[in-house]
Amino acid sequence: MFDVLVIGAGPAGLSLAAALGQQGLAVGGLSPAGPATPWQNTYGIWVDELEDLGLTQFLSHRWKDCVVHVRHKTLPLCRDYGLLAKEQLQAHWLAQVETSQVKWQPGTADRIDQVGSYSQVTTGNGEQLLARLVVDATGHRPALIRRSPNPHLAFQAAYGIIGRFSKPPIAPEQMVLMDYRDDHLSPAEQHHPPTFLYAMDLGDEVYFVEETSLAHHPALSMEILKQRLYQRLNHSGVEVAEIHHVEQCLFPMNLPLPDLSQPVVGFGSAASMVHPASGYMFGALLRRGPVLAQAIAQSLDTASITSAEVAEVAWQALWPKARLRKHYLYLFGLENLMAFDSTQLNRFFEAFFQLETDDWAGFLADALSLPELIQAMLGLFSRASNDVRWGLMRSVASHGALLQRSFTL
Repeated sequence: MFDVLVIGAGPAGLSLAAALGQQGLAVGGLSPAGPATPWQNTYGIWVDELEDLGLTQFLSHRWKDCVVHVRHKTLPLCRDYGLLAKEQLQAHWLAQVETSQVKWQPGTADRIDQVGSYSQVTTGNGEQLLARLVVDATGHRPALIRRSPNPHLAFQAAYGIIGRFSKPPIAPEQMVLMDYRDDHLSPAEQHHPPTFLYAMDLGDEVYFVEETSLAHHPALSMEILKQRLYQRLNHSGVEVAEIHHVEQCLFPMNLPLPDLSQPVVGFGSAASMVHPASGYMFGALLRRGPVLAQAIAQSLDTASITSAEVAEVAWQALWPKARLRKHYLYLFGLENLMAFDSTQLNRFFEAFFQLETDDWAGFLADALSLPELIQAMLGLFSRASNDVRWGLMRSVASHGALLQRSFTL
């Protein structure tokens, strides 16, 4: 029997298993592939988020020249951005898992049952695993987590290339967070869902360029994103010379929150931790995982506590009322972004990234208190162009229920 059984071995599952093991708990892991399976995606993060956690040693790249391009304007961000050294970070967590003697085994979770005060997971091959708490970290299509369906899921989608090019696709030694310029598209194409370029110089004449749809329902196809990326490059006279890696990302931005009364706990996408208005999640894993692990460990100090009672403590640690309120404000922001056309989006982000750095940085990281978040949103409204303001006001009428939930929880 385990204190905690973690389902899933990606960044969410591995990081939490390591944090739980560091708390001295008996931890088990269950996943089809082992925790040493290489991670496929590229993970970017703001450097100050890692500095706050003392984790800057896990940066493979760091850029001081970070910009956003909108129509007719380039906005310097005056904030360092980094690329996670994912192999080193994964190795770090694997070493912690090994030191803590976390026991990982291959398999899938088919069913969970309550057996007395414990949780019992039945695997795909019929094995039964008993734990005082089960954590599902299997992604946005979780194995065990219950949530209400959402027929209008909005997806962030991206198609990217790491490779060499006939000439630099962006300024050398630069990182481009967003390039919403669309002069490479025909007038008809400009009326289609907007996309932006996310790009960085990786050194040695290697660049990463990725065409991204921030959020759309239904999801933009990889074919459209690939076509737009090549259109953008060709418009600048850039040809792809070598492809080292192709990256394709697709994940929902507005998953409904899980049922917070269920006796199994989610973590990562399974717990709807993706930032609804930006798509960021990795920083949240790093910040919230140790807090969750500590709350679980403290609750398990009570010998008579049931699995359902531990889960209640864990859900509260992961989704306290203040964070729930902010979550609905972010969902409101997402609805606004999806309703904007290309012109409005360019003007929106022009206003957004001219806020005080602490305001837009805190918004993206979910680091602001509720009053600070409201103040930042009011500041954005005051800076925005009239068409963006009208769009925001119309959204109050159509999505006011999200605002109401922020203030009535």
